[in-house]
Amino acid sequence: MTSKVSESIYLDTSLPFEIRVADLVSRMTLEEKISQMVHESAAIPRLSIPAYNWWNECLHGVARAGIATVFPQAIGLAATWNPDLIGRIAEAISDEARAKHHESARHGDRGIYKGLTFWSPNINIVRDPRWGRTQETYGEDPYLTGRMAVAFVKGLQGNDPKYLKTVATPKHFAVHSGPESDRHHFDARVGWKDLRESYLPAFKASIQEGGAASIMGAYSRMNGEPCCASKTLLGDILREEWAFEGFVVSDCGAICDLHTHHKVTNSPAESAALAVNKGCDLNCGKAYAHLLAAVEKGLITEETIDRSVTRLFLARFRLGMFDPPEQVPYARIPYEVVDCPEHRQLALEAARQSVVLLKNEDNVLPFRDDLKCIAVIGPNADDLSVLLGNYFGMPSKHVTPLEGIQNRFSTGTRVWYAKGCETDYPCTEGFAEALAAAERAEVVVMVLGFSPELEGEEGDVAYSDGGGDRSNLHLPAVQQELLRAVHAIGKPLVLVLTGGSPIAVNWAQENVPAILMSWYLGEEGGTAIAETLFGDYCPGGRLPMTFPRSFEQMPPFMEYSMQGRTYKYFKGEALYPFGFGLSYTVFQYDRLALSAERIKAGETLEVAVEVQNTGKRDGDEVVQLYLRDDEASVPGPRYQLEGFQRIHLAQGDKQRVTFCLTPRQMGMIANDGRLVLEPGSFTVFVGGSQPTPQALAAGQALSIRFEVTGEALEMEP
Repeated sequence: MTSKVSESIYLDTSLPFEIRVADLVSRMTLEEKISQMVHESAAIPRLSIPAYNWWNECLHGVARAGIATVFPQAIGLAATWNPDLIGRIAEAISDEARAKHHESARHGDRGIYKGLTFWSPNINIVRDPRWGRTQETYGEDPYLTGRMAVAFVKGLQGNDPKYLKTVATPKHFAVHSGPESDRHHFDARVGWKDLRESYLPAFKASIQEGGAASIMGAYSRMNGEPCCASKTLLGDILREEWAFEGFVVSDCGAICDLHTHHKVTNSPAESAALAVNKGCDLNCGKAYAHLLAAVEKGLITEETIDRSVTRLFLARFRLGMFDPPEQVPYARIPYEVVDCPEHRQLALEAARQSVVLLKNEDNVLPFRDDLKCIAVIGPNADDLSVLLGNYFGMPSKHVTPLEGIQNRFSTGTRVWYAKGCETDYPCTEGFAEALAAAERAEVVVMVLGFSPELEGEEGDVAYSDGGGDRSNLHLPAVQQELLRAVHAIGKPLVLVLTGGSPIAVNWAQENVPAILMSWYLGEEGGTAIAETLFGDYCPGGRLPMTFPRSFEQMPPFMEYSMQGRTYKYFKGEALYPFGFGLSYTVFQYDRLALSAERIKAGETLEVAVEVQNTGKRDGDEVVQLYLRDDEASVPGPRYQLEGFQRIHLAQGDKQRVTFCLTPRQMGMIANDGRLVLEPGSFTVFVGGSQPTPQALAAGQALSIRFEVTGEALEMEP
């Protein structure tokens, strides 16, 4: 380090980051600045700036960087309906991230997936279950997604007053949920009501409540504007309305899409200039290497480039990358936290809470402890991939559903196993072995469903004819045939479903006694499944999205209007509704009450209800509050989720659960995007499921009405 560098203001740790960054940027040449705006940022030795790769992933554990604790996939985490748990998981992930980063840097490895800037969480709203990346999300509801996202972002970024633990990057901003095969050129047309009501709230919460330090743009266009170069999204909404101060990163290759697919520019230089001018600071890709030519052509100014480079270095300084390790508390996290026993136990707790019991006819579950012979059948019963989903790290050890059941017994019980068939290959050669196992068993557990081979991101899925998207909702034909054949044996049968999106098991719902949805449960998934089957754990998970009976119930995939979509606007009869999940015990709701029956526009309202466990087991209940504007001047949702709490009640115990409804939650989104609280009548529903009567539901939600008086109140949307 030269004496000139040692005297630089940017190395003085006593000064505010803003002053230090301004000094550093002022010392850089234009070429050096541009070199810092691509995800593989070059080293600048004369300024003691090391190389840095901005690309890292941690959707449900530190991904693609060797050994790490693997938690349930995001859609499974959403099924816990437990933001506190998600926050603890994010803290564990960021502990491992910090430890792995510093150890890699110590050994001179500054490559991809070794940094502290993580491109997670994915908080796109799943408007259609065909989307292959549904598994990466928190489901279809903006409120649930927002609560999960805020908890995850805070857990990743830490609570130190000076330093960031890691950088969280909610993605993909915005209005992005397929089709995967068209994402590089697709234009999502959406009205202001749907935009403000469904697609933006979770992003706003992530930034204004969670404090997310970065955000990633989507590949596609929204209403004609490429999302990574959108004045509406990146300027008007993100910077002006929400006062976002962090940096924006493009999805990988999205800047090149501007000229190669969207055709809004004619060259890489034009694309790079347009994106930076509109507010995209960092390019995952190499298009920003053309910014020098763009400056020379007068397409962009160096001052605009300085703005982006300043945002990027503020993030790196806030991560402590230019300060002595002894001054950065997160730099002292020991490497031993990686894959530690405490994190494995947390992964098990998350897997337990993720499992959703969809059916339990005649109390087939839980199994009795004195079983002497059990058959485990199916292509997903002993498959690591159905624990991992996508964007995963590698656990040092894992437990498949088969292994979980085998581990449940030490001696005296025979566990027969047969794969039966491949996930989606039309061959029945394994049926005979499966039938032989079923014939010899007292009970049969079939582990069927989807795998990452059938659903995922474009380019990552081996056997999808939709570029990663789903072409149908049903079990693959060969699995359905195997299920029918084993069912015909006549033994008590439990179906365990794996996957990251809804599965229309219509025949199974009519014929199979018990069904569990297990998602992609992470490294301890098999243990959690076995514990649930045998009653060591009482299931309490709830669906984070609607399970339709068929695609015929859905609007066309390409349409981004919310009409007919999600529980709020779905008009058909769902196979399993949003918020649904059964238990081995019974919860009774009583004494629903409001703090007032009439309030003035702008006042808050307290809602309280008493919940009692009247069953014979301890268990978790997810108390859900939905709100309906009975007299809205424009058509709106049937009702929408505005509160939830996951609580644990021992047998016989009761608890008073309270919620606070804010004026914003009572407001409606008008067709022009304004948020207006109109006077009139409202109905509150509280229960263990959504209000619509369902034959599957364990109980009916309670309801109560209140009135808002005074003048209409307009608020910031």
